[in-house]
Amino acid sequence: MVNKYAKPCYLILLLLPLLGQAAGSTLYRVEKVFDGDTILLNDGRKIRFLGINTPEVAGKDKSAEAGGEQARHWLLQRLEQQGISLEEDVEKQDKYGRTLAYVFSEDHQLINLELVKNGLASVSIFPPNLKYTDSLLEAQRSAEQAHLGIWGQPDYAPLAFQHLNENNYHGWKRITGQIQAIKQGAESSYLQFSDHVAIQVENQYGGWFPKLADYLGKTLEVRGWLHKSKDRYVLPVKHPGSIKILKP
Repeated sequence: MVNKYAKPCYLILLLLPLLGQAAGSTLYRVEKVFDGDTILLNDGRKIRFLGINTPEVAGKDKSAEAGGEQARHWLLQRLEQQGISLEEDVEKQDKYGRTLAYVFSEDHQLINLELVKNGLASVSIFPPNLKYTDSLLEAQRSAEQAHLGIWGQPDYAPLAFQHLNENNYHGWKRITGQIQAIKQGAESSYLQFSDHVAIQVENQYGGWFPKLADYLGKTLEVRGWLHKSKDRYVLPVKHPGSIKILKP
């Protein structure tokens, strides 16, 4: 059994030129693996992997989530004694000041994609960062069908919206139900499972979606993090890749 409370491990500090690739490219070594989707380079930059999310590991003011330590351990083993290169997308940093990147191994494999293929990460899309969206979503479908990693964990099984309550809405969720109504507001539109549970699509992201009216009457699974306000649960999504149509 892996110790969920193990401290992040350190790797060898080293910075090497990346030979045989485009001029100006650099091969880095990793100093620290925080969890399955966040690392520290020896040049001081904290890197947040684009397009994916892995479960939390235990830390200050947060509990370990199922599969979090497995993802961290896999990433540590994958990157140990090996250099990495980075590829950016449209946005360079997140609101926490972390560098956003696709991380490649020395043998030119996309680590973000490998984590998804192994069922260690779910796809988490934040437009306009969409370079590898299709590949990531296809890898997720395959891992899910094979019940790999998190897709075989009871903690991440789909939950019917009727069963949401104060005790089970925290963390990354898969919520299912039929869309009963669509409400439009000044800043967001809402796909309503009921008066108390809805999917939120901010208008600034509406262009990435098909017509929201097309979801009406369909049974969906939506993935992400719920917010609760009084007796209402809302799950914001930024890309249709977070929505799966179960029944037309």
